[in-house]
Amino acid sequence: MSLLQLGQTLRGRLGKYTITKQIQDTVWFARNQANETVVVKGVQGHPRVENERDALKRFQHSTTHLRPLLDEVQEPAEPPIIILKYLEDNLLSSSIKKTLNRQELKYVARSILKALKVLHKDKYVHTDVKPDNIFVNYKQGKNRFSEIQLGDLGGCYPADSSIARRGTPVGAAIWSSPEILMETPWNTATDIWSFGTVLISLIYGGDFNLFRPRTVPYGHEEYNLEVLKQQFRYFGPFPGKYQEIAGPETVLAILYLMHEIPQSQTTPFIRTTEREVSLRDKLFIGKIMMLDWRDRPTARELLEDRWFEQD
Repeated sequence: MSLLQLGQTLRGRLGKYTITKQIQDTVWFARNQANETVVVKGVQGHPRVENERDALKRFQHSTTHLRPLLDEVQEPAEPPIIILKYLEDNLLSSSIKKTLNRQELKYVARSILKALKVLHKDKYVHTDVKPDNIFVNYKQGKNRFSEIQLGDLGGCYPADSSIARRGTPVGAAIWSSPEILMETPWNTATDIWSFGTVLISLIYGGDFNLFRPRTVPYGHEEYNLEVLKQQFRYFGPFPGKYQEIAGPETVLAILYLMHEIPQSQTTPFIRTTEREVSLRDKLFIGKIMMLDWRDRPTARELLEDRWFEQD
């Protein structure tokens, strides 16, 4: 039984909303009193919606690059239901329709980093940066995007929360950092890895993901391990100093990877042909995709990188 029904009216603090369409299990479209489309989110028995509400209340006034909270539903009072801004599309769908040109790529990259910079300044981690969580509005012109907003903050946690300190797996494996896949403590640097993964995917276009396993299907018990192997193949090896922050089990996992994929079988990303990825892009991506999270630049540092001035 769906939480909300088509035609149902919700009363918020600021207005009334009529459900018009269900998009996912916990997401609907609705019309507000001005007959504009808005996004409705509600879920029973899970803190995701409250989490997103609280994060947006805290951060949305500091940046235009987070999809904003518009209202909170008061009737029905339970479970928590929020009203979010509607955008025309997401980046996954945009990239499948047409690969981004240089101007679009830089505009998107800068927008995502601006959103992350705001979260990371207060040591909050998004944990689920991926193309289908980045929302877009369109316009005419060389850059077809008028607006880029990072959404879905339901998994946004402080870096000092127990979930981060315990190394609880979060997000989608193919966009996740090595530290998340190895279930070791994670922090804001994990979002930087995910940003790099998104950037690679946008350069190639379509539904491309460099780390998608070719040997096992999604849901297979070794799926995460195969993603980790792909990361190691393109951006390994782990530096020796990684053992300063890794427990004995993690060190064993890394030794296993090194044994499974000897240097002769790695395919370093920097060796990708110029025809596929330009040298400037490879160098920029190389700074981001560091297996040791301590070596990754911050969102603020990346925004100041010369890569944005090139072309």
